[in-house]
Amino acid sequence: MVSDNELKSLILHKLAKKQKWGESHTAFENVAKGVPPHLKGSLKELAEKLVKEGLIIKKPTSYGLQISLNVEKSEEIKQRIRSYFSDIK
Repeated sequence: MVSDNELKSLILHKLAKKQKWGESHTAFENVAKGVPPHLKGSLKELAEKLVKEGLIIKKPTSYGLQISLNVEKSEEIKQRIRSYFSDIK
Protein backbone atom coordinates (compact mmCIF):
# COMPACT_ATOMS: atom_id res chain seq x y z
CA MET A 1 0.00 0.00 0.00
CA VAL A 2 1.27 3.44 -0.92
CA SER A 3 1.21 6.11 1.79
CA ASP A 4 -0.33 9.56 1.38
CA ASN A 5 3.09 11.16 1.89
CA GLU A 6 4.54 9.03 -0.90
CA LEU A 7 1.69 10.05 -3.23
CA LYS A 8 2.18 13.72 -2.32
CA SER A 9 5.86 13.35 -3.17
CA LEU A 10 4.87 11.75 -6.48
CA ILE A 11 2.73 14.79 -7.34
CA LEU A 12 5.53 17.19 -6.42
CA HIS A 13 8.04 15.08 -8.34
CA LYS A 14 5.91 15.06 -11.49
CA LEU A 15 5.56 18.85 -11.41
CA ALA A 16 9.26 19.40 -10.64
CA LYS A 17 10.36 17.02 -13.39
CA LYS A 18 8.32 19.02 -15.89
CA GLN A 19 9.73 22.25 -14.40
CA LYS A 20 6.33 23.62 -13.39
CA TRP A 21 7.63 26.27 -10.98
CA GLY A 22 6.00 29.67 -10.49
CA GLU A 23 4.71 31.10 -13.75
CA SER A 24 5.10 27.82 -15.64
CA HIS A 25 1.91 25.89 -14.94
CA THR A 26 -0.06 22.86 -16.08
CA ALA A 27 -3.67 21.71 -15.95
CA PHE A 28 -4.84 20.35 -12.60
CA GLU A 29 -6.08 17.20 -14.36
CA ASN A 30 -2.49 16.37 -15.38
CA VAL A 31 -1.75 15.43 -11.76
CA ALA A 32 -3.57 12.15 -12.25
CA LYS A 33 -2.16 11.27 -15.67
CA GLY A 34 -0.06 8.14 -15.96
CA VAL A 35 -1.10 6.55 -12.68
CA PRO A 36 -3.28 3.49 -12.09
CA PRO A 37 -7.01 4.28 -12.17
CA HIS A 38 -7.52 3.35 -8.52
CA LEU A 39 -5.10 6.14 -7.46
CA LYS A 40 -6.48 8.99 -9.59
CA GLY A 41 -9.08 10.17 -7.04
CA SER A 42 -6.55 10.04 -4.23
CA LEU A 43 -4.02 12.08 -6.21
CA LYS A 44 -6.52 14.86 -6.85
CA GLU A 45 -7.48 14.98 -3.17
CA LEU A 46 -3.84 15.02 -2.11
CA ALA A 47 -3.06 17.77 -4.63
CA GLU A 48 -5.75 19.86 -2.93
CA LYS A 49 -4.02 19.21 0.41
CA LEU A 50 -0.71 20.35 -1.10
CA VAL A 51 -2.45 23.57 -2.16
CA LYS A 52 -3.61 24.09 1.44
CA GLU A 53 -0.04 23.45 2.63
CA GLY A 54 1.16 26.17 0.24
CA LEU A 55 3.41 23.89 -1.82
CA ILE A 56 1.24 24.10 -4.94
CA ILE A 57 -0.25 27.31 -6.28
CA LYS A 58 -3.60 27.37 -8.09
CA LYS A 59 -4.19 29.64 -11.06
CA PRO A 60 -7.77 29.80 -12.34
CA THR A 61 -7.95 30.54 -16.07
CA SER A 62 -10.68 30.78 -18.68
CA TYR A 63 -9.61 27.36 -19.98
CA GLY A 64 -9.52 25.55 -16.62
CA LEU A 65 -7.68 25.34 -13.35
CA GLN A 66 -3.88 25.44 -13.64
CA ILE A 67 -1.29 24.60 -10.96
CA SER A 68 2.42 25.11 -10.36
CA LEU A 69 4.97 24.61 -7.60
CA ASN A 70 5.50 27.43 -5.11
CA VAL A 71 9.00 28.83 -5.76
CA GLU A 72 9.14 30.28 -2.24
CA LYS A 73 8.93 26.76 -0.80
CA SER A 74 11.36 25.14 -3.22
CA GLU A 75 13.69 23.75 -0.55
CA GLU A 76 10.82 22.10 1.34
CA ILE A 77 9.44 20.69 -1.91
CA LYS A 78 12.83 19.29 -2.95
CA GLN A 79 13.35 17.76 0.49
CA ARG A 80 9.97 16.02 0.33
CA ILE A 81 10.73 14.69 -3.13
CA ARG A 82 14.18 13.45 -2.07
CA SER A 83 12.61 11.37 0.68
CA TYR A 84 11.11 9.07 -2.00
CA PHE A 85 12.95 9.86 -5.25
CA SER A 86 16.71 10.08 -5.65
CA ASP A 87 16.91 11.99 -8.96
CA ILE A 88 16.19 15.46 -7.49
CA LYS A 89 19.23 17.42 -6.38
